[in-house]
Amino acid sequence: MKLGLLHIAALVLLVLSQYGAAESTKKPAKSTYIIHMDKSNMPTTFAGHLEWYDSSLKSVSDGADMLYTYNSVLHGFSTRLTAKEAELLEKQPGILSVLPEARYELHTTRTPEFLGLEKNEAPYPESNLASEVIVAVLDTGAWPELKSYDDAGLSPVPSTWKGTCEVGKTFNSSSCNNKLIGARFFSKGYEAALGPIDESKESRSPRDDDGHGTHTSTTAAGSAVPEANLLGFASGIARGMATQARLAIYKVCWLSGCFGSDIMAAMDKAVEDGVNVISMSIGGGITDYYRDTISMGAFNAMAQGILVSCSAGNAGPSPLSVANIAPWITTVGAGTLDRDFPAYVTLGNGKKYRGVSLYNGKSLSGPVPLVFGGNASSSSSGEVCFTGSLVASKVAGKIVVCDRGGNSRAQKSMVVKNAGGVGMILTNTESYGEELVADAYLLPSAALGQKAGIEIKKYIYSDPTPTATIASGGTELDVQPSPVVASFSSRGPNPLNQQILKPDLIAPGVNVLAGWTGAVGPTGLDKDKRHVNFNIISGTSMSCPHVSGLAALLKAAHQDWSPAAIRSALMTTAYTKYKNGETIKDVATGSSSTPFDYGAGHVDPMAALDPGLVYDAAVEDYLRFLCALNYTSAQIKSSTNRDYSCDSSTKYNVEDLNYPSFAVPLESASSISGGAGASSTVKYTRTLTNVGSPGTYTVSVSSQIPSVKILVEPESLTFGNMGEKKSYTVTFTAGSMPSGTTSFASLKWSDGKHSVGSPIAISWT
Repeated sequence: MKLGLLHIAALVLLVLSQYGAAESTKKPAKSTYIIHMDKSNMPTTFAGHLEWYDSSLKSVSDGADMLYTYNSVLHGFSTRLTAKEAELLEKQPGILSVLPEARYELHTTRTPEFLGLEKNEAPYPESNLASEVIVAVLDTGAWPELKSYDDAGLSPVPSTWKGTCEVGKTFNSSSCNNKLIGARFFSKGYEAALGPIDESKESRSPRDDDGHGTHTSTTAAGSAVPEANLLGFASGIARGMATQARLAIYKVCWLSGCFGSDIMAAMDKAVEDGVNVISMSIGGGITDYYRDTISMGAFNAMAQGILVSCSAGNAGPSPLSVANIAPWITTVGAGTLDRDFPAYVTLGNGKKYRGVSLYNGKSLSGPVPLVFGGNASSSSSGEVCFTGSLVASKVAGKIVVCDRGGNSRAQKSMVVKNAGGVGMILTNTESYGEELVADAYLLPSAALGQKAGIEIKKYIYSDPTPTATIASGGTELDVQPSPVVASFSSRGPNPLNQQILKPDLIAPGVNVLAGWTGAVGPTGLDKDKRHVNFNIISGTSMSCPHVSGLAALLKAAHQDWSPAAIRSALMTTAYTKYKNGETIKDVATGSSSTPFDYGAGHVDPMAALDPGLVYDAAVEDYLRFLCALNYTSAQIKSSTNRDYSCDSSTKYNVEDLNYPSFAVPLESASSISGGAGASSTVKYTRTLTNVGSPGTYTVSVSSQIPSVKILVEPESLTFGNMGEKKSYTVTFTAGSMPSGTTSFASLKWSDGKHSVGSPIAISWT
């Protein structure tokens, strides 16, 4: 017996020793890194930069290969390294930074009319100059067979275009035309991280298997398509903002996300290809500019005269949630349209509640039993109707009430259907409030706000045999008030630089109709076999391409305008009030919204065409901004790909960046020396450029708190010539307030014809 135990012990020790040996020889994990090289300091021993890059890489890893090399938005390459190899590489001369690849996510007809383009598009150069503008969309690709990409009536491809139409198993050279002039795909970073693409599930080509990219690109610059609709909803002409502009597609997002090395490669190619606008409905976390892939790429695109428009994110209504906050990026939040898709829930007690839905199938014949998902589940999370959470015997033949959150709204309807339910009422929780977003559900459904949800649940618990019915209300137009700020739209203050107000502005982003992929149904679910040419979806992903397309129109009308001038025109002419004088509402609160929600306001394309004055900014202005942030020369080089040294004898102020808005962080009572009775003073400097006729502009300021003194000097500016510049200062003097207090104001310059507005957001921290 003892011998047997000793034998077993010996075997155990042998196995453990072999396991330990295997563990000790296990190769360290590799990750993707973006290597930023100081191109100007390449050793003379190398014949070219590629040779230098390769030598630097091989010095730390014999087996590593370069995934991409970057030449336009930064100089360097991406590769797979162990943490130790990355550390060694960063210590080498000529290496500016070795950045771990970030993973980004998508920020997922009536619109032109709502924006005033249908009736008043004549002032915009829709046919000639507009067709010379190229909009690059970095997203999930395109479905080229759609009529939204029809090139009828378009002239040949602009001579400035240097790009190509990449082919794959599902994408031919004939997939491109004079509208969709180029298409590329970038998958090396994605495949390096997750393995080869499964071509049975997604196309290793520019083809869009998701729908998001087709939707955003056709929103920005899709051709006009009559009789467009989704399942009979929102019927009319579907068209992009700039119908004559050209589209260049850069597929950087795949089923499992968007990877930084691929995004950087796409931005690099877009600049080389000669685009005029880059539209990116993509976002990630907040980090310093010298570590932010999108920010770095956007800076160098801006330096080439390319406007970069990005979504603000869908993390609202939480404060400090806004993404894509670099001041050289145009950051777009989301508002609603004046169109809705009502659905009505009638309870057995006679009470009726209004919600929204895009369900167009067979209606319920009459009142049916009603049950709360939390009471019909074997799971602790049954109230949100997760897959497999509902007990079929408890929901069969019934309408199921599901709480929003946890999984997609449409998926909840599939869960109910699979369990035998005949309808679904989706109820908002506190996180979503009264925000209503329509979906193409798979059975009779209605999405309701939090208040209605509470009442419906009370009814279920109080009545032993609760019943309900659901009815569709079709498409409703001229809904008021509109716009309102979407609850999901990410909010300020700016989490990185509080003196820069973000988002910049809002645009339509709720229930937007645009082109869709033929690969999946309108819900994107595997079991949704419906095929549609258009879909209605929501997100700042949808608002971003609206602004991208409008920027293309402005670029066509004013070819000499810089990206900063175009953004300024869009911001200073945006509106913050309805025609009755009330401030734009916030769905999240039901009350008035603020500049932390809408930035400068809701975009007004017709006013933006003739703004009168603009706040322009060039590369040098942004470099001085980085000096004000106390960036080192190395950090500036990493952020901008430029050699720049801050002058130690110069005082740089973040407040002096020539931005079209004002964010004024002040010290609270607890942090001011002198205590609660002390005041603080801060001065901002701005410069206006005349882009209109000669005239004299006078300033006016409105403020919510009289105790905040706002002094503008001078109070009038006279411009005699086009391009003339005049500067002014704004001095804010305020007493201390409790930390977290906010106040808002507006500053406007007017010559009687033009109104050049800037929001002011004051906060005590």
